[in-house]
Amino acid sequence: MDAFYASVEIRDNPDLRGKPLIIGSLPHERGVVATCSYEARKFGVRSGMNIKDAYRLCPQGIFMHPNFDKYKSVSEQLNAIWNTYASASQRISLDEAYLDVTRQAVDWEGARRIGHLIKQRTLDEVRLTCSVGVAYSKTAAKMASEEKKPDGYFEIPTAEDFVRLILDRDVGVLYTVGAQTAKKLHDAGIMTVRDLRENPDTVVRLLGKHGRWLVQVAHGDDDRPVQPYRPEDAKSVGREVTFQENVRNYELLKDVLFLLALSVERRAGRYGLRGRGVTLKLTYTNMRTISRSRALSYATSSAITIHREALSLLDEVGREPVRLVGVSLYNITDNEVGQIVMRDFLEDQTQQDAERQQLFAGLQRRYGLDFASNLDKIHRMETMHKTIEYMRKHFRL
Repeated sequence: MDAFYASVEIRDNPDLRGKPLIIGSLPHERGVVATCSYEARKFGVRSGMNIKDAYRLCPQGIFMHPNFDKYKSVSEQLNAIWNTYASASQRISLDEAYLDVTRQAVDWEGARRIGHLIKQRTLDEVRLTCSVGVAYSKTAAKMASEEKKPDGYFEIPTAEDFVRLILDRDVGVLYTVGAQTAKKLHDAGIMTVRDLRENPDTVVRLLGKHGRWLVQVAHGDDDRPVQPYRPEDAKSVGREVTFQENVRNYELLKDVLFLLALSVERRAGRYGLRGRGVTLKLTYTNMRTISRSRALSYATSSAITIHREALSLLDEVGREPVRLVGVSLYNITDNEVGQIVMRDFLEDQTQQDAERQQLFAGLQRRYGLDFASNLDKIHRMETMHKTIEYMRKHFRL
C-alpha cells in the first residue's frame, strides 16, 4: 500500500488531502513516525524518524496518533481481495504481502493481468492505491513494488533484469540492508551492489550468515517460496511501551509490567501459543538498552507467571531512570508436552487466580481505575499508552 496509515486517514477525512500528514506521536511527545503522506516526505520526513526531528523538518505538518483498530480492519479488506488471486499469501505487515499467483496466472501475461486487477479492485472497493511488483522471486517482487511508488506497477521478469536494475545502486537498495548494515559496508568500501558482488569474502566476514544471503541476492538468486504466516512460527510474543517522561519509580514499573504481561497473555492465547522463557527489556535515559531472560521448566502464557518472572529479572538490574519497558515470551510453541502433576497445577492455578485479583485490587486502589472490567479497551495499543501515562501521572502508594 502507498503510505498506508496516512492514506486511510486522508480517505476518511478529505480535508487532509494535499497536506503534510504525519502519523505517529505528537510533536511534544516521545515517539517515531509510523508513516507520513507523500507531501510530508518532500520535507525529508520518513518512517522511523524521531518525531521531534520530523517536527523540525516540517513544523507545519499535521501530526496524528495512529488508529490501529481501523488499519487492521482495512487490512482484512485488502487481504480478502488479494488472496482471491493467490494459491499462497504471505502477509508481511498490515499493508504488504507476497502473493504466489503462478497457478492462477499460467503465464507472464496472466500475472500482469492479475497485478492490474488487484490495483483496480483495491481502488474501487477500498478507495486506496497500492503499488504492485510482479517478478520471478520474492526479493525481486519487493524491489519491483517499490520502484514506481505511489500507485505504481513494475515488472522484473528474470534474475538478469534484477541485476541490471540494481547493479550500480547503493547497497541500501537490497532488502534487509538497513542503515547500520549499510554503514558497515560503506566503511569497508563497499558502496554499491557491484562492489558487494566483487567482494564476497569481505561481506561474509563483516556480516556472517546475513552477508552470505546478500551476496546470493546480489546475483539475483532467491528461491524462497511464498509461505503463509503461522503464529506458531513467531520467535517471541511481546509488548513494550515508551514513557513520555522517564520513570524512576520502580513500584510504578511493576504495575506497568503487569499490564504488559496481561497483553502478552492475550496475544499468545489468541493463537494457542505458549513460551518456555520470559524476557525483560529496559531502555534507560541514555538510550542504553538491556534485556534479561529466564528459561522456564514448562511452557506457559499465564500473565501471572510472566509478571512474576519479569519482577524477578527487574530485581537483578540497576535502578536507573527508565525510558522504555517491555516483556515477552520466547521459545514459542503451540503444544504443551511437559508433564505437570495435576494437583500441583490446580494448586498453582488457584494461587494465580488469587494473585491476579490482588494485583487488580492494588491497581484500582492506586489509580482509581477498574482495570479488570476494562481490559478489552486497555489492550488496544492507543488506550494502553494513554492508560500507562495516566498511571505515571497519578501513582500513589
